[in-house]
Amino acid sequence: MGLFKNKEQRQMDKQMKVLTNAFKVLQGYVPMFSSYDGGVYEMELTRSAIESIALHCSKLNPVITGTKYKKLNKIIQTQPNYLMTTSQFLEKLVTILLVENNAYIIPIYSDRFATDIVGFYPVRSAGSRLVRDNGVEYLTYKIGDKNYAIEYERVGHLRRHYYKKEYSGESNQALNTTLDLMNAQNIGIKEGIKSGASIRFLARLVNVMMPEDMKKERERLTADNLTTENSGGVMIFDNRYADIKPIDSKPFIVDDKQAELIKQNVFNYFHISESIIQNKASEDEFANFYEGCIEPIATQISQVLTRMIMTHKEIERGYSVMLESTKLQFASNNTKLSVSTQLFDRGVLTTNQIMDIFNLPHVEDGDRRYIRREYAEITEVNA
Repeated sequence: MGLFKNKEQRQMDKQMKVLTNAFKVLQGYVPMFSSYDGGVYEMELTRSAIESIALHCSKLNPVITGTKYKKLNKIIQTQPNYLMTTSQFLEKLVTILLVENNAYIIPIYSDRFATDIVGFYPVRSAGSRLVRDNGVEYLTYKIGDKNYAIEYERVGHLRRHYYKKEYSGESNQALNTTLDLMNAQNIGIKEGIKSGASIRFLARLVNVMMPEDMKKERERLTADNLTTENSGGVMIFDNRYADIKPIDSKPFIVDDKQAELIKQNVFNYFHISESIIQNKASEDEFANFYEGCIEPIATQISQVLTRMIMTHKEIERGYSVMLESTKLQFASNNTKLSVSTQLFDRGVLTTNQIMDIFNLPHVEDGDRRYIRREYAEITEVNA
């Protein structure tokens, strides 16, 4: 896919052919979800929760501070690789992280200089392995049907549920029981519908009949009494039957309280609420969701990209990658107006920053700061 075209990478590809069988596996990540074959992303409710978080993360804006990385800053804000826009890149990256609890960011290097990063590509942890050869750790991974390898220290590694293992986050095994209940609930509803539409009457014949004759008699009784042609709703049968009793079919379906408990398990696991998924959250609810769910993911991505791009000296000088979000975009107009009014005349916000809050285009000379001049220090009030 043209991810590594420099001389150093071509040499590494040749080395891979020789070393593939000799690698010592350090940490092979095998995602474990549930006895349900589809996994955590194939259930409707869990996918909705994951998609909602990923979509909100896709609205974040990565910004590189400092003047050295102007070109890369533009790339990372628009199109990190030739297949994805920035929003698509972030959405896929976060989806991988939530589904597999591990996600890799692979740097794309310049054709001219082996150390110049010109883009990024998100890679699944499923199918990837961390290996060691001659004291050097490598990440082997797949994109499509092609295999690649890169030194692990160059890779950005995002983790979730980071606990027991040194190199990877834990699996989603804790969600197994809930996934099984969700699957059983869906099967129960489906089978309940089938059951309700099947046997409705029990008829006892007086005389003993051959199996084939019983089948013909059942078909006759159904055709005469249980079709739409019987508009009167009265069933008539002769003395061949001792009696005919209706069957009250009551299939078991999970009740409302149990269904709500299953949903809450999913919401608690992914730190999200039903109102967020349905886009009905209030200003305060969304603020809590941002701080408790989106902001930690944004912080981790920011720090991982900073480590990938900058040297230690550059980080000491203040270079970094920030995933910005105009948090007030989800606030009410009254809140936006109050914050803008209070912070503008104190020199905290510029005109253009206020325009961002209201999703309006920037204006000329909008980066200047202003402050009210009638303010004075307390010591000068009586002077």
